[in-house]
Amino acid sequence: MSPMSTIPIHRPEFGTLFFNGSPNPYKCPRVTSSWTMAMDSKFSPTKKNSINNDYSTKKNEELSVQLSTPPISKVETLNSNNLQFDRLQPSDQELGRVNRFEFGQFVAREAVLDEEYWTAAWLRAESHWENRAYERYVDNYKRKFSEQEFHALKRRCKVQNGDSCSCIITVRKEQKNAKHSTLKSVVGTLDLNIRYLLQGETYPGERVKAPFFCCINRTPPSRYGYIANLCVIKSARRQGIASNMLSFAIGAAKSDGVTQVYVHVHKNNSPAQILYQKMGFEMVQMANSQLVEETYLLRLQT
Repeated sequence: MSPMSTIPIHRPEFGTLFFNGSPNPYKCPRVTSSWTMAMDSKFSPTKKNSINNDYSTKKNEELSVQLSTPPISKVETLNSNNLQFDRLQPSDQELGRVNRFEFGQFVAREAVLDEEYWTAAWLRAESHWENRAYERYVDNYKRKFSEQEFHALKRRCKVQNGDSCSCIITVRKEQKNAKHSTLKSVVGTLDLNIRYLLQGETYPGERVKAPFFCCINRTPPSRYGYIANLCVIKSARRQGIASNMLSFAIGAAKSDGVTQVYVHVHKNNSPAQILYQKMGFEMVQMANSQLVEETYLLRLQT
């Protein structure tokens, strides 16, 4: 008797998701399968189809239908086997000549490990939903946000067309008798972008309706720095982390030949505005007079 169906079974693959900021992974299966169905033309499911026997007795015909489950869209997730969240923070000797700035019990430097990039992305998710902790599905939103930010951050930090991006983090200073894991070590983060103004621009975003094929002015005076995604973990605030990270980022931009550094700040975020003003940032009046979004553009002449 010929088999009616053959179903190969594949072992499930497991992905890792993170809930509530916990480094403990929750594994959920991702199963793919393929189906092969063989049908014999002699087979008649009911007696009512017996009138078709003349046709079915002619010759054996086998109809083979290949059915496959729709391919699961390959979404970039944080289940990379290369990420080790219990990995210890690298020592000063392991970091070598990485540029860093020490202050108090902390060190500001550029991220070097994938685990540090991931932790920076998670801090941004926590900061974004900080005042909405009791909203429904907030943990799902944070997890998805950090997932996307992690991969976007890794892409941004690859130099493209002369533009560059650096993920700057603040970590706890190495102790002789104790070492911290990466997750517990990173307490603050920001992005430092080095970009070029478009032809005719005097500040970023001035030509909002610029032609699609506009010219980029790649001369030294047109280069500028742009700071984004500044955040500090709640338990480590009011210890000078934000201001020292800013100082480190501004110094890095200046050493790269940049003479102007910009930042956007929400118009209702008074603490951030005060911080930037203390660091020497000033309002770009022309940009803010045409304000459409809920942010101010600030500029620092280095």
